[in-house]
Amino acid sequence: MVARTSLRYNPDPHHPPAVPRDRFAEALSRLTATICVVGATEPDGTRHGRTATAVMSLAADPPTMLVSIDRTSAMAGVIEATEGFSVAMLAEHQDEVADAFAGKLPIARSERFTRGTWSAWPSGRPKLEEAVAVIDCHLIGLTEVTTHILFVGLVTEVETRDASPLLWSLRRYAGVAARRAATSGVDED
Repeated sequence: MVARTSLRYNPDPHHPPAVPRDRFAEALSRLTATICVVGATEPDGTRHGRTATAVMSLAADPPTMLVSIDRTSAMAGVIEATEGFSVAMLAEHQDEVADAFAGKLPIARSERFTRGTWSAWPSGRPKLEEAVAVIDCHLIGLTEVTTHILFVGLVTEVETRDASPLLWSLRRYAGVAARRAATSGVDED
């Protein structure tokens, strides 16, 4: 069983107030991030996945990852119950996969894994082919923070491929290769 901790926000009149949510969201729209799909699999084989940009490396020794998932989602319960999650860092051409797992396509949740080519890690967790990187993690800790749970996983498997990532910036997709192509033909006098 993984230890659970909790950080609660309790407003303190001696501390400055938090900025309004809309101003915070506007500022963070400028934080460019690789779009990831975080996945988990129930014991009966039912797969869960969702897009996330709140994904980060936590430490290199031992290699650990942190993902932030809404505490009310089914996904959070599956990660905790099965003690693990996978991360697929999407390649620039995988925008349809991102749309599916963000709920932007008119498909059922059960059909999300029909977008892209999926296999499974030895752990049974989802593994997306052609992603820039795919990582499998064994859960070693979790912390509840307001509306989300921060899941910490020990990296047990990893594969990478040479490709440009699909990025999210200013509330839209962006990519390294597309920007390179757009500027490579510019004449500079």
